Amino acid sequence: MVKKYSILFIAFFLLLLPIGLTEAADAKQRVFDEAGLLTASEIDALEKLSSEYSEKNETDFVFLTTNGADDKGLDTYVEDFADRTGIGYGKHNGSAAIVGIDMVNRDVVLRGFDKAEEYLDNQRMDLLRDKITPELSAGSYYDAFSNFILTADKYMEYNPGVNPESILFKWWFQLGASLALGGIIVGLMAFNSGGKVTVNSRTYFEENNSRINSKRDVFVNQTVSKVKKPTNNNNGGGSSGGGVTSGGRSFSGSSGKF
Repeated sequence: MVKKYSILFIAFFLLLLPIGLTEAADAKQRVFDEAGLLTASEIDALEKLSSEYSEKNETDFVFLTTNGADDKGLDTYVEDFADRTGIGYGKHNGSAAIVGIDMVNRDVVLRGFDKAEEYLDNQRMDLLRDKITPELSAGSYYDAFSNFILTADKYMEYNPGVNPESILFKWWFQLGASLALGGIIVGLMAFNSGGKVTVNSRTYFEENNSRINSKRDVFVNQTVSKVKKPTNNNNGGGSSGGGVTSGGRSFSGSSGKF
């Protein structure tokens, strides 16, 4: 009898083991709100959203906020964090997309490691930073971070090197192109179905009886217009470019102000 109960207990334990492992995996921290910008409920919701899309894309979406970057700049601060924690999906130094913001200097830094370096390259990181900067400036930090996850998820569906915001991928452009192509095809069919037109500009013109003796061009005057060269008043700034951390991890990235 004791042996029977022991077998049942072991079987029950084995059934619960995968659930425990799943909960442990989901408990991985990806939100490091050192600046205290998010409420407890926002952190919980962001952790769940990050966990869901991290699994989908095999890339950890990580968020790091700070009040000052230890006098070494937010770029280095984020890169040192990546080296120190080895954060990434599925392995030490795995795929990770990190958003770091410094509230003292109003800096925002994006970094992509491993798979994220390829699928969220410098161009896409610039696009992502442009997407979330207005929300950061407005103080909507949860909206900015969740927007980053959802937009990055969309970008990672495209092959590396493709601009995901290209007009070619917009549904309204594809619809317009389809309608235009259809119109051209119908027009060609209608044109080819009619008879050949033989009348032209000289059909009713009698050259010998024409009273036109000569023609000439007379230059009267010329007008010169001056247009002031536009000035670029965009002082927001921003930079993109990958590199290598002090620990040897290569990355893609984008940096700017908010």
